[in-house]
Amino acid sequence: MDRASLKDCRRWVVKVGSALLTDDGQGLNYDFVASLAKQIAFLRDQGIEVVLVSSGAVAAGVSQLGLTARPERINELQAAAAVGQASLVRHYEDVFRPLELTTAQVLLTHADIANRERYLNARSTLLTLIGYGAVAIVNENDTVANEEICFGDNDSLGALVANLVDAELLVILTDQNGLYTADPRSNSDATLIETASADDQSLVAMASGGSSVGRGGMVTKLSAAQIASRSGAHTVIASGRELDVLGRVYQGEALGTLLKAKTRVASRKQWVAGQMKVAGKFVLDSGAVQVLQSAGRSLLPVGVTKISGEFTRGAFVQCVDDQGNEIARGLSNYSSSEVEKIKGKSSDAIFDILGYGGESELIHRDNLVLV
Repeated sequence: MDRASLKDCRRWVVKVGSALLTDDGQGLNYDFVASLAKQIAFLRDQGIEVVLVSSGAVAAGVSQLGLTARPERINELQAAAAVGQASLVRHYEDVFRPLELTTAQVLLTHADIANRERYLNARSTLLTLIGYGAVAIVNENDTVANEEICFGDNDSLGALVANLVDAELLVILTDQNGLYTADPRSNSDATLIETASADDQSLVAMASGGSSVGRGGMVTKLSAAQIASRSGAHTVIASGRELDVLGRVYQGEALGTLLKAKTRVASRKQWVAGQMKVAGKFVLDSGAVQVLQSAGRSLLPVGVTKISGEFTRGAFVQCVDDQGNEIARGLSNYSSSEVEKIKGKSSDAIFDILGYGGESELIHRDNLVLV
């Protein structure tokens, strides 16, 4: 993959942040929203399908309500989102209508992604909207989200939407020019990283924190690129303040940072890997770690030395080594109380210990993703 090949990506997810949409928190930036619509219309004219992931509801609501700062209480954030989301979507509709493009609002929470049935329903809805030629505008459902179900940032939401719709490219528009070797706002020696692998862990140390307007910084954008890469989607992080940035990315211009995807994984494993809320933790012995990393096999009870958390069958759990390093994540075939009884034991002993039969694996390899 190189810059010239980006125009061959026929389905894009474009994520735009609050700082751009609200002119750094000063209310909706109407000129920017109109420009964004024209750029998406250009991509559509080139035969590219586009899903827009848009932040800005809370920030817009804060401005409309006359608040001096972003609230901290969840009920106040939800109220601001309710006010701001209506204004945000109405304005999107106003700027896309003259371009003869129909818009659709799709609000998601983490619970919609964590539940397999709702995940598939969301995927079906988005793909149907794409088929109709509508521009789906996706945002986190901040009016009902709380600390347990919120994505935490729309960078991650953008990546999960890329997984949902099998996008080939995720474009994250931000108020920075891309990923630098250090924070360019405080280090004059920082240089722009033009191209890298989405899975290059050395990039994390170079990332900077988020702004006061939104919730995501470069760390979340790197995490988003890693999530997107699981479905084979490349990521471009670029400044939304560049004139005609989407058209120039399409033309192959070296704007921002291109993070190349790794090998595509199966759709079910994409879903498992996209889960962000962990219900429990398994501590593995060295033998189990080696089997998971080298042989690609399932996790058996005998390889677990400790567990933490309370969860039911089918919960999303984290697997770590004895030093606390994350090895894998997956769906547990047993509840926490059951795992506590069978950990460290042979699979053949499950019936005798629990008094009933079940799966021989704690986590089947089809429901397990290495980290």
